[in-house]
Amino acid sequence: MASGLTAESRTRSRVRTAFALTALLSLAACNTADPVSDLTRIDTAQGSQENIASLSAVIQRTPNDPEAYNIRGAAYGRAGNYREALKDFDQAIALEPSSFRAYANRALIYRYMGDQQKALADYNQAISLNSNYDAAYIGRGELYRLAGRSTEAFQDFEKAIQLDTTDPRAYHRRGMLYQASGQHQFAIEDFAKAISLAPNQPYGYNGRGLSYLALGDDENAFTDFNTAIRLDEDLAESWANQALVYEKRGENDKAARSYARALALDPDFAPARDGVARTRGAGTTTASRV
Repeated sequence: MASGLTAESRTRSRVRTAFALTALLSLAACNTADPVSDLTRIDTAQGSQENIASLSAVIQRTPNDPEAYNIRGAAYGRAGNYREALKDFDQAIALEPSSFRAYANRALIYRYMGDQQKALADYNQAISLNSNYDAAYIGRGELYRLAGRSTEAFQDFEKAIQLDTTDPRAYHRRGMLYQASGQHQFAIEDFAKAISLAPNQPYGYNGRGLSYLALGDDENAFTDFNTAIRLDEDLAESWANQALVYEKRGENDKAARSYARALALDPDFAPARDGVARTRGAGTTTASRV
């Protein structure tokens, strides 16, 4: 009998890996993590007493300047202090009702507070005040995407891109929609554009890597996932993606370690939990050694 895996076991292995890839692509399509300039990562330094005191001093000197409230509101938002951020954006709008930026900023805070209807109303108001404001289309598009309204989301990202936006989120999120519909070549092009605009962010590399993987280009996928890890070692998605390539190669020991790293970073990350269950104790397959 020839050494290595039997045809049946190889088939089972490919099926398991295919299911894993499908799960990861599905997760990527509904991923709530926003790259670059959304307030997704809490930065406590932004809400430090020193920083807020400095921004408050500016407001004391110019109490009728809406931009001063916008700036402090953004600092509160990045620190995760959404209620104080909301107060500042409310004040900015009261001082300048035509401030489309303040409406878009407040919309983002409403979104993170879970009030999607108020967020949508504020994005709509920002666009009505300035129909060329790319950030409002991107924000509203993400709201639509997360609600499963893919056509409207695509239209908003497309509009921002037509406005010559330099915001990588427009390309990244349109890429996610292409990816979710299986149009991986278009997705790769959008992720590449997002990477060119934000080369030090891991999100575009993870997105592009998943589409490479779906097209069977494991080497480019592996390179992208490793780049994502190098840029941010604390992102569970990157480690799970790297593990998937190891698993496809039959290097289950390495896959198990990467899945475990992802699970340690995010205990609720289902692809990592499932990956650990598949690979831990499985060892390296004979096929990968021959």
